[in-house]
Amino acid sequence: MSKQTFQTEVSQLLHLIIHSLYSHKEIFIRELVSNASDAIDKLKLLSLTNDKYKDLGADYKIDISFSNNETPLITISDTGIGMSKKELSENLGTIARSGTKKFVSKLSGDKAKDSNLIGQFGVGFYSSFMVADKVEVVSKKAGMKNANGWKSDGKTGFEIYDAQRDSFGTTIKVYLNKDGLEFANKWQIENVIKKYSNHIPYPIYLHYEDKTGEGDEAKVEDKIEQVNSASAFWKRPKSSIKKNEYNEFYSSFSNDTEKPLLYMHTQAEGTLDYTTLFYIPSKAPFDLFNTEYKAGVKLYVKRVFITDDNKELMPSYLRFVKGVIDSEDIPLNVSREMLQHNQILSKIRSNSVKKILEEIKKMSKDHDLYAKFFDEFGKPIKEGLYQDYQHRDELLELVRYKSTSVDGYTSLSDYKSRMKSEQSNIYYITGGTKDALVSSPLLEMYNQNGVEVLILDDEIDEIVISSIPSYDETPLKSVNHSDAVDDLKDKKDVNPDQSNLKPLIKKIKSHLGDQVKDVLVSNRLTDSPACVVADQNDPTSQMQNIMRSMGQTKGMPDIKPILEINPNHKIIKRMKDMRKGKALENLSQILLDQSLLREGIVLEKPSDFVGRLNQILEKTL
Repeated sequence: MSKQTFQTEVSQLLHLIIHSLYSHKEIFIRELVSNASDAIDKLKLLSLTNDKYKDLGADYKIDISFSNNETPLITISDTGIGMSKKELSENLGTIARSGTKKFVSKLSGDKAKDSNLIGQFGVGFYSSFMVADKVEVVSKKAGMKNANGWKSDGKTGFEIYDAQRDSFGTTIKVYLNKDGLEFANKWQIENVIKKYSNHIPYPIYLHYEDKTGEGDEAKVEDKIEQVNSASAFWKRPKSSIKKNEYNEFYSSFSNDTEKPLLYMHTQAEGTLDYTTLFYIPSKAPFDLFNTEYKAGVKLYVKRVFITDDNKELMPSYLRFVKGVIDSEDIPLNVSREMLQHNQILSKIRSNSVKKILEEIKKMSKDHDLYAKFFDEFGKPIKEGLYQDYQHRDELLELVRYKSTSVDGYTSLSDYKSRMKSEQSNIYYITGGTKDALVSSPLLEMYNQNGVEVLILDDEIDEIVISSIPSYDETPLKSVNHSDAVDDLKDKKDVNPDQSNLKPLIKKIKSHLGDQVKDVLVSNRLTDSPACVVADQNDPTSQMQNIMRSMGQTKGMPDIKPILEINPNHKIIKRMKDMRKGKALENLSQILLDQSLLREGIVLEKPSDFVGRLNQILEKTL
């Protein structure tokens, strides 16, 4: 027998769980039954696709028994794939998944939030320690001769030892503490199974003692009763399923404690015979933006589980969708490589994406509900705009942006309906938080002319928007660029006369040198002395920063901003009369630096900016 310590992250989880992290302790039964079902799924698939496992004579089932005597316990046993000694240690002593530390760092101590995260991360086995003084696991892997045991009190570590088990599979004994005593009875277990696990496709048998008669004639008989329907939930006729049943099924396989925002159930027959049941959660999963995110859709073939980690089942921008695809036409022995090129699955996927986007569009008619959805999943939807050209038109109707004219979100369609008659572009601004963007000097002329500008304050917006030239034949134009005010003023004013400012511009250019691409008189400023914009053919400074952070600067030229100055501002008027010298040099540099700062751009030498500013302050005191 070997004593081992838990991985640090497991110890942290167990500490939270033992201190009543979950608000509903009954879900430990759901988690253990779900794990048992997964183990049978794996063995069943192997028995159909691998000759080594075809003659095992498996009787797929889950058995549950309980005792409420001096040693109260619940026992859950399955005829699944089982675990080797190494797997017992790895699966129950560590969390062998990328992103574990980041996941644990998100645990806040808030019971509702943390229980949802733990369920999403797939470590529900540990929920048994909410109600247990000790947990024992005995497992024998299919195809192996020996069984092994694992036991722990959830505090001091765990032990691995040689054990006995007649057949392959896993048995878990949960030795109940005072908080778990209520579950050591037939009524409680049966109700939990029917609530959370009725859909499990294998029979769940409850073993219990039934007492009949009284006095000397009383008899105690051992009974076995199947307590689940053991039918694939998604195969039931839609007309026979109530909303609360859809929600309960979602809870049972997603480990989410909240109800879903939306579900969609499709049963297709004809050229393709398949069933899909998809859900959109209320909250984004913790790993939504991890590169190694956990796929949310399970693939079945003829109700036989195939995989739940294939990211080909759904485009990555819909990775938040959870649910089931069950095909009657895909061969059972399909491999991961074959799935990537399977025409049947490709068609099912295409139909499913179309259906999901249609249902999301219907949901968008409820503005409050859709705002909740977009807060959680807006970024992935935006990703779709540059990932999925086939569905770009549908996705353009689903994206939402903040705006200078409305509270909350607006659609591109609603923006266009509010456009001025003389306005020929949809305007947007990028680069920073909403507060910073709303106060940007780049918006001054738009505000004065009552022209709405979309506020694109997500970093992803900068990347996505550049791939969308227009919406409904109306060009999208960035106010961060030098040519963005074309239809705000008369054409004769687009390039104002710079003759009276030519000497000043020449001096500013001389002082700033190659820090700027050009210095121009601005026709967009009303209150600020200066601003920086990008040449209409160049990426913005914010986009350049994003490209640098992504390591995509190889071969990228050193692109400089354009400095625009306001000819009507007092500072510019004073500067026009100044002779070339240190004071004018400092003012020119401060104009550039403050303009960069207002656009959220980090200065290379902020101490120099502070020094120049202090020099000017000293002279005014």
